[in-house]
Amino acid sequence: MANKNLFQTVKGMFTPKADTINEAGGKAYKLSPKQALAQYGATGTFTRTFYAEAGEQLEKVLALAKELDAEFVAKTAVFARTRGYMKDMPALLVAVLSMKDKALFEKTFPLVIDNGKMLRNFVQIMRSGAVGCKSLGSLPKRLVREWFETRRAEQIFKQSVGQTPSFADILKMVHPKPADAEREALYGYFTGRDIDADKLPEIVKSFERFKANSEGEIPNVPFQMLTALPLETAHWKEIARNAGWTMTRLNLNTFSRHSVLADAEMVGLIANRLRDAEAIRRSKVFPFQLLSAFQAANANAQMPGEITEALQDAMETAIENVPEIAGKVCVFPDVSGSMHSPATGYRPGATSQVKCIDIAALVAAAILRKNPTAEILPFSDRLNEIRLNPRDSVMTNAERLSTLPSGGTNCSLPLAKLNRRRATGDVLIYVSDNESWIDSNRSWNNGTDTMTEWNQFKTRNRNAKLVCIDIQPNASSQAQERADILNIGGFSDTVFDVVSEFSKGTLNAEYWVGVIEKVEL
Repeated sequence: MANKNLFQTVKGMFTPKADTINEAGGKAYKLSPKQALAQYGATGTFTRTFYAEAGEQLEKVLALAKELDAEFVAKTAVFARTRGYMKDMPALLVAVLSMKDKALFEKTFPLVIDNGKMLRNFVQIMRSGAVGCKSLGSLPKRLVREWFETRRAEQIFKQSVGQTPSFADILKMVHPKPADAEREALYGYFTGRDIDADKLPEIVKSFERFKANSEGEIPNVPFQMLTALPLETAHWKEIARNAGWTMTRLNLNTFSRHSVLADAEMVGLIANRLRDAEAIRRSKVFPFQLLSAFQAANANAQMPGEITEALQDAMETAIENVPEIAGKVCVFPDVSGSMHSPATGYRPGATSQVKCIDIAALVAAAILRKNPTAEILPFSDRLNEIRLNPRDSVMTNAERLSTLPSGGTNCSLPLAKLNRRRATGDVLIYVSDNESWIDSNRSWNNGTDTMTEWNQFKTRNRNAKLVCIDIQPNASSQAQERADILNIGGFSDTVFDVVSEFSKGTLNAEYWVGVIEKVEL
C-alpha cells in the first residue's frame, strides 16, 4: 500500500508547491519578474523596512530591470509616477532607461520627471553611479535642459526648493541657454553670478524685498522659503490664505502654533479648502496621508473640530474609487508585529508616522464603507473579533482596527475560519505585508497553507475571487496568481481601481501586469 504520510488525500483543488522562502522564513510563491518589478514600483521607497535594507531593494530592482525588456521598465516607471504617485522608484527606472534604451528614455523622461523634486531625484541617482555611470551624458543633459526650457520662470523658481543637488548644481552641469534676459537673470541668481536684478522674474524680486525687511505683501512662494524668516501672526495668516491644498494639509499644526486657527474666518477658509473635492483629486494625495493628517490634528487639543471634520470629509473624497462589490465580501487586514513598522520605511530624520497597519486598517474600513455587509477578519497569529459600524467614518473604523493586539503572522487563519464555518463568499481581500511564517511547518502540505485553504474555499464557492494587496516591497506572495487570484501592491487609490475591475472580471489575463502594459508612452 502507498505510504500515507507521502500520499495522503488533501481536500480541495490542487495546491502548487511553494517555490521560494519569504523574508520571514516562511514558504511562499515567487512573483514573476514583471509582477515583482510592478510590486517594487508601487511600494518601493529605498528605505529600510521591517524585513529588508534599502540596498537590498535597490539590488533587486536593478536586477529585474536588467532582466526585463525596456518597454515594460518604461511603462512601470510611468505607472509608478502617474498612478502610484511614487518618487524615488520611477526616477530610478528612468535612470536605468538612460543606459538601457535611449529612445524609450527620451519618451519616458518628460512623463515621469514632472517637477523639481523629480528632477533632483533623477540627477542624484545618475550622479550616484547606481545605474552604471556617474555623469549625465549628452542625451540626459539635453532632456534636463529641455525641462528648464519648457517651464515658465515662475514655475522654476517655485520648484527650486531643495538640495543635493540644488538647482544651482544642476544648472552648472547642463548649462541651459537662456531664452531671454529674464531667464538669464534667473539662472544667474541661482548660481551666484552678477546679474541685473531688475531683469529677475517679479516673484523673485518680491521674495527678495520681503527677505530684506519682512514688510509688505508676503510673496506667493513655497512655504519652505519663508520659514527661516521672522514672521508674525499676520504673516502666517497670509501664508495660510495663499497655501495650496497639500501645503495646508502638511502644516495644520504649524498654523495652530502660530495662532492662525484662533481666527474663525481662517478656520472656515482652511476647512473649506481641505474638503474641496477637485483640489483633493489634483493633489494626488494617498488616503493614508489624510489619515496621518487626521491623527496629528486630532492629537492637538487646540485644533478646531471643524478642521478634523473637514479631513474626514476629504477622506470620503479620496476613497471614492473604492468599489461597490456585488455579493459577499470579506476583508482580512494583517495586524501582526511587522505591520507596526513605518509604511514607507525608516528614513533618518523623516520616518513616516503612518504604519503599515494603518494602511491595512484604512483599506478595510474604506471597503466596509462602500460594502456595508462586508465581513472584517483582522489577523496576526490569532484572529481578532471586532464589530465595526459601516456608518461610522472611515477614520473612526481605521483607528479601531489599527489598535488591535498584534503578534506573529499567519495569513491562512481567516480562510481556515471560513472553511470551518463552511462559509460562502464572492470576493476575499487580504491587506498585508505577505510575510506569513507561522503556517509554514506542516509537512503534509508542499504549498502555502493560504493557498491550500483558498483551494478548499473554492470547492464550495466556484466563482469566488481572492485579492492579495501587498503594501511592502518584496517579490513573493502567499497565493500563486491565476484566474481567480490577483496579487497587487501599493497604497494609492489605483489599487481600488484594479480591485474593482478584477471583481467584475474586466481585467485581461495578466491582471495587474496587464494594467501596466496598457500604459501609453
